[in-house]
Amino acid sequence: MELLLDNPEAENIFKKIIRSIPPMQNGITAESLKKRGIKYDKAYGTSIVDLKQFARQFDKNHLLALKLWNKNWRETMILATLLDEPAKVTEEQMDFWVKTAENTEIIEQMVTNLFTETPFAFVKALEWCRGKKHRVRYAGILMMGRLSVASKNDIDEMFESFFDVLPPLTKDMRLHTVLHRSMCQLARRSKKLHKQCVSFTQEIMKYEEENARKIGNEIHTEITSDYFTNLIKE
Repeated sequence: MELLLDNPEAENIFKKIIRSIPPMQNGITAESLKKRGIKYDKAYGTSIVDLKQFARQFDKNHLLALKLWNKNWRETMILATLLDEPAKVTEEQMDFWVKTAENTEIIEQMVTNLFTETPFAFVKALEWCRGKKHRVRYAGILMMGRLSVASKNDIDEMFESFFDVLPPLTKDMRLHTVLHRSMCQLARRSKKLHKQCVSFTQEIMKYEEENARKIGNEIHTEITSDYFTNLIKE
């Protein structure tokens, strides 16, 4: 991780945020996290909606975001994803955050709120799909789906490499839901990518592994339905 000199302004804002989090504790959110098996070293159960609203009063600040992440509370890490500056995020930081993430909730937040806006989004998404750790692979698949929605100015050819790295991931049942969701997002991006997604699912439906066949069939059924095809962009 990079080393940045601290400054009084960032430290004062950091302290203000730390003091503000405990009063925002939400029992309903805390109970939901518990039921979903999402664990953190320290969490107050503040809702994502409240955290996003709270973050709006602060300017984006890379140093502040790093300080918040290092605090290692659920709420400070989520705020870090909301308050960091995408242009200042490094590949090393992205790798560190993903590899040290405690659960998929924080991965969802870092990918959705921050990583898709960085210059390294496509590169890291492909790299993580080739990773060995479950949460790293999860982040790669999720990033692919988010990019297919958010990167409106990128050409479809930017996504073609994903069809080469996804086949092994279809065999892992832990990635079933995120793969389904992300493939459907990709298939909606354009008629060209929809056609490629259909071909991809037809291929994995032939695999020996039961989970690959199952996810292939589920995605294929959805993306070839009349309802879905009417959603595809021209």
